Amino acid sequence: MNFDLPLFIFSLDLFGTIVFAIAGVLAAAERRLDLFGVVVVGTVTAIGGGTLRDLILGRLPVFWVQDTLYLTLTIITSIVVFTLARKMRFPHRAIVVADAIGLAVFTVIGAKVALSLGHPPMVAVVTGVMTAVFGGIVRDVLTAVKPMIFEKEIYATAVMAGAFVYVNLTWFLPPSWETFTTLVSMGVVLFLRLAAIHWHLHLPVFLSIEETSRKDD
Repeated sequence: MNFDLPLFIFSLDLFGTIVFAIAGVLAAAERRLDLFGVVVVGTVTAIGGGTLRDLILGRLPVFWVQDTLYLTLTIITSIVVFTLARKMRFPHRAIVVADAIGLAVFTVIGAKVALSLGHPPMVAVVTGVMTAVFGGIVRDVLTAVKPMIFEKEIYATAVMAGAFVYVNLTWFLPPSWETFTTLVSMGVVLFLRLAAIHWHLHLPVFLSIEETSRKDD
């Protein structure tokens, strides 16, 4: 067990790890990778963000070396989902919601780790974003897909907003309010991400002068 995290956060962390592993496996399955490739993609999706965070913050050994439960969970999840995905279709809506929850969880944990090590708020926001999105970036690169955070769809923006809220609430509220701070910050990520999906909200994209002129015509 990771003793750096309270039981509530630790449980959410394990849930987020499983969800991201599932997302990685399903992405790999669409590319018809073999079992080894599926396990690799599922694992890097689940632990990639936390690994980068720990390396940058000098928190060594990284979390999944300190507690091998994370690695065990990702491998088992990857194999189980690989087996099930050959016989059944996973509900897309359920995966999207679970992915959003995973984003929210990892955002808070990434920011929390940085603050617990005495780093300034700006660093905590950045590590919150990295923890939440880096695994997905690696997943998309390995499966030859344009990373979602570089699309116009609201993804990393929701994560950044949640990390900002967490850092500020932690600054102004006492430690006894940690559960409240965590839930509110996760709620911000969830609301923005699910609202963007439901209402097709997105950020403006770059258009050249020629493209803008054609659009106006």
